[in-house]
Amino acid sequence: VYIRKHPLEIPSPSEKDWLKDEEENFFLQDPDGKCAALPQPFRMVSKLVMLVFENAMEIIERREMLQEAQKLKVQPTKCFPTAEFQVTGRANCLAVSGTCIFVGLPMGLAAFKVPDCKELCAWDAARTEICAIRASHVGNERHVLLAVDEMGLVWLFCFQEETFLLIKILNEVEDISKQSTCVEVVLSPGGDFTGVLLQGKPFLLFPNYSTWFLNADNTKAWLEIYQLPKDSWLKEMEENSRAAAGLACREKRSSWTSRVLRLLFLLQGSAVSASNADAKLSLPVLLLKVEPHKPVTGSSFRSPLDALKEMDDDSMLGLGYNHLIKASQWKQHEAIFCSTYQEHLQGERDSKEETPRHATFHFLLPSWILQVGPEIKAQPGVPAGISVHWDGSHNLCFYSLHHPLKERADSDPNPDVVWPCAAPLVCSAVSFCSRYLALACEDATITIWDKQLGELVLWDPFGITVHKL
Repeated sequence: VYIRKHPLEIPSPSEKDWLKDEEENFFLQDPDGKCAALPQPFRMVSKLVMLVFENAMEIIERREMLQEAQKLKVQPTKCFPTAEFQVTGRANCLAVSGTCIFVGLPMGLAAFKVPDCKELCAWDAARTEICAIRASHVGNERHVLLAVDEMGLVWLFCFQEETFLLIKILNEVEDISKQSTCVEVVLSPGGDFTGVLLQGKPFLLFPNYSTWFLNADNTKAWLEIYQLPKDSWLKEMEENSRAAAGLACREKRSSWTSRVLRLLFLLQGSAVSASNADAKLSLPVLLLKVEPHKPVTGSSFRSPLDALKEMDDDSMLGLGYNHLIKASQWKQHEAIFCSTYQEHLQGERDSKEETPRHATFHFLLPSWILQVGPEIKAQPGVPAGISVHWDGSHNLCFYSLHHPLKERADSDPNPDVVWPCAAPLVCSAVSFCSRYLALACEDATITIWDKQLGELVLWDPFGITVHKL
């Protein structure tokens, strides 16, 4: 019989027998996994592919989150065309007024009705290309139009009962050497006033020559403000409509007469219709002719008393003409400045070219800045003045539209209010209600003014170049 010499003992565990972390779940792993492991460098390639795949999945998840957040935001309304209208040729420009759409064509104008887009009539008497249109509704289904053609002429129309009535070409002159071209045209809301920025014609064609010559006055620019007598136009167009209706009634009553009398009536009727189609309406009135301000030069006053006599009122700023600085002092100051900064000014003098001046202007309603006198009754919605600033100018000038015509039409008027700015003005804009005025200067400073209260709403130097507001 075998007898154990030593007692039965449980052996102490050793670290060699411990399971590693990778082998704890060895019973859950594929037994063929060890044989399927890739050797180097394929394992490195596999890791890189998996890394690229994980990064791609992170990008896809991030984009999906952004798309879900975008869906929660308010989406803009998408507008799709509901109708279309065919025009003859190319549509250069269009304007909407009331229920009418006016389109500028290569050979004239066309009017369409909204919403069925039915063509009402067309005007091609002058066979000229229309490049810009401004339109406004004046009441009783009548509209006033300003059309600028390819030669820079401004055509003033009244539209009524599917008919274009030509009133006047605003910048037409008999002498072609004095012809001016339109740079910009603005029609006030309601059609009470219009402003036309004109410029000297760059080239002239003389009758005795077959070539064009450069015009020396092509850099001259000025602004003309017209008052449109729309109330008179409404009355005159009503009278023309009644006259046309009476003519049609007389033609209808004459149907029982003999053939000879009918022919006479038709001939008479056609003559009256032609005169009615060419009916003359009241002409617009020139209120202001504003030219660029002359540079400040040396004083011609002999004493301070002479300068004080030229000042109308000391309650507002002017353009700086009434001063006591002599011309010799200006010259000395300029000579010192040029000699000090000669190396910096040389390049600017060589590259500087004289270009036609441009003005930005807006029609303004009555406000605290541009008040209307007690003797004048301010009508709601009718402009009381304009704001004008020329390129390269520091001054924003305000002109009233309610001064007597004798004081303003023939001479270059002085502004009623002047706002000097620290830097030259680049652009400006007026809100639709004409209460807020925004100004942008060359030093990238934008200011917004409340004209009704005369207070500054916003002043912010953005540090960026502003070209348009």
